[in-house]
Amino acid sequence: MSTMALEVKNLESWYGESHILHGVNFAVRDGEVVTLLGRNGAGRSTIFKTILGLTSKRTGSVEVYGAETILMPTYKIARLGVGYCPEERGIFGSLSAEENLMLLPEIAPGGMGLDEIYEMFPNLYERRNSPGTRLSGGEQQMLAMARILRTGAKLLLLDEITEGLAPVIVQKLGEVVTSLRNKGFTIVLVEQNFRFAAPLADRHYVVEHGNVVEVVQQSELAAKASLLNEYLGV
Repeated sequence: MSTMALEVKNLESWYGESHILHGVNFAVRDGEVVTLLGRNGAGRSTIFKTILGLTSKRTGSVEVYGAETILMPTYKIARLGVGYCPEERGIFGSLSAEENLMLLPEIAPGGMGLDEIYEMFPNLYERRNSPGTRLSGGEQQMLAMARILRTGAKLLLLDEITEGLAPVIVQKLGEVVTSLRNKGFTIVLVEQNFRFAAPLADRHYVVEHGNVVEVVQQSELAAKASLLNEYLGV
């Protein structure tokens, strides 16, 4: 039976005086891929930041591989094996692609070596000596994902990895997510591109007004298509 990689219960979160999350509940088993779907401003990215302790206040429960983290500082949460790929990517423009890859510390054993990274992302091998500022948007996104794979993290929080990218790059990222799943990674996607997310995920959590309002299993996608259209406005 699969162990629970991430379990979120009654999670509330604030930015200063602004109350953003209102009792979020969801769970991800080890080896699953799930998505957090919703319109812009629904609170999906804030869920990631709250899981990592990056908001001004949070209450409720967040268990990572069975460890309660609600009172932990961010660096200790990361050391439980959590990798975060933020929407803004965070590439160091003055460093080469390979220097960016080598920068992060190991947080757990089993991080990917450069050869494995370059096999998964051939573009990065070709551009390994190029400064971060010279990489395309798609190459920067690949680099941001590849960087957290070096750390040994097994629970990956990926925020809007397809936003603004060409269809050929989006297709490549879908192949990468599938490959990572096959290697045993657990992945949570915040995603606007439902066509990208739909075939990849075991389960979709629909977020609206800072709460999970609907859960759609992979097997229910066809039956709940009209409901998803209503929530997502697609």
